[in-house]
Amino acid sequence: MKKIVTLMLLAIGAGYATVNAVVSVLPEKTFVDAIGGDKVHITVMVLPGNSPHAYEPKPSQMKEIAQADIYFAIGVEFEKAWLPKFANQNSNMVIVDVSKGVQKTAIQTHHHPEKNPAKEEHHHNGLDPHIWTSPANVKIIAQNIYKALITKDKANSDYYTKNYKVFLRHVDETDATIKKILTHTPEGTKFMVFHPAWGYFANAYNLTQIAIEAGGKNPKPRQVIRLINEAKNEQVRAVFTAPEFSQKVARQIAKEVGVPVKPISPLNPNWSQNLIDLAKAIAK
Repeated sequence: MKKIVTLMLLAIGAGYATVNAVVSVLPEKTFVDAIGGDKVHITVMVLPGNSPHAYEPKPSQMKEIAQADIYFAIGVEFEKAWLPKFANQNSNMVIVDVSKGVQKTAIQTHHHPEKNPAKEEHHHNGLDPHIWTSPANVKIIAQNIYKALITKDKANSDYYTKNYKVFLRHVDETDATIKKILTHTPEGTKFMVFHPAWGYFANAYNLTQIAIEAGGKNPKPRQVIRLINEAKNEQVRAVFTAPEFSQKVARQIAKEVGVPVKPISPLNPNWSQNLIDLAKAIAK
């Protein structure tokens, strides 16, 4: 009887996660979930409605860190302060940088092609961490996740390989769909966002994002006027906002220009549909 019970427990346990993983943001959970499937238990640090720029983990999340096998870091701002603390909390946890191999670019804030562009163009001190807004980057991220999982859990490498190949096809399909949507959208078409989180998306599809926010601060009144004029001149069709940030200035600009405010978060876990929806809203 004991043998039967033991065999039953083993059979049940076979379907359970063998790797405990922690990710920084929700899109990463989607990627790890796609490749790791039911073999990986995932904890997300930055919960919905919060910004990864200044996040502080909860005590319950620190307990998850203590039990984790892998931390998938992606380069968001809060990691700079917290990754060393996570490493101290769990010295056995492997920290994997899923952004390895991605060509990062400076995060863009204001860009106004006025008479004196030198005075009106500012850049964040760091690089743009929102690397998952480009399908090409997602493929690099996926490869880093895949390599980490097959290294940590060799017994299930065939399982991870199968899932990885399926996911890469999904990424290619997403890219093809976006290109089809933007077929008749002129190169350099501008779209206005509050937080400059879509630089990699813009670069991938020959678009230009106009950012309202400047280095984490709302623009000054004079800058708001210029943003309104630029939005009118460029015939932007919407102002995109994220729930993690203030809506006030974005709504003011949208009202003056006569276009809708469209909420779209770079932290949406459904990254594929999110990019497709953005492309649809930009397409002319």
